[in-house]
Amino acid sequence: MQPAAYTEKELVDALKQHHNHAYRYLYMHYRGALYNNILQVIPSAEAANDVLQEVFVTIWENIDKYDESKGRLFTWMLRLTRNMAINHTRKKNFKVHSKNEDISNYVSYIEKNSEQAGINHIGLRQQVHKLRPEYKDVLELSYFQGFKQDEIAELLKIPLGTVKTRLRNAIIELRRDFI
Repeated sequence: MQPAAYTEKELVDALKQHHNHAYRYLYMHYRGALYNNILQVIPSAEAANDVLQEVFVTIWENIDKYDESKGRLFTWMLRLTRNMAINHTRKKNFKVHSKNEDISNYVSYIEKNSEQAGINHIGLRQQVHKLRPEYKDVLELSYFQGFKQDEIAELLKIPLGTVKTRLRNAIIELRRDFI
């Protein structure tokens, strides 16, 4: 029979013996705090839920590594959670996904809030596509997709100085065409 409440020592002992009821108890009592900790690092609820699931799997698999003499169980779980959330943000696909949000997420906002909002209304995107391909590529990545200059250099496999020069020259050409 499972206890309604555990002391920390009883909970740790039950977890180390891989008792399912102890994991249910742990999840029910700590998921909120751990989830909020993840949200401080990852603003996306969907990604935060994924990380929370990974955290509990990691706790299940690594509970034997927890050492009571080094700190409380909750502190260990918080540290583990924060590290996993930070590691998640360092993944390349997370970075690309968070920079490349679909424009359709903003279409209704733009339509409701401004008649002239949006790059297509002023013809900027059309002008960008008239530029030389090397200028168009860096402008697309920088201004329309949100990549930093060093990331563009890495993606296009060109030196950072070349990216900066192409951006500057592209802007000069666009100004000349619009003025």
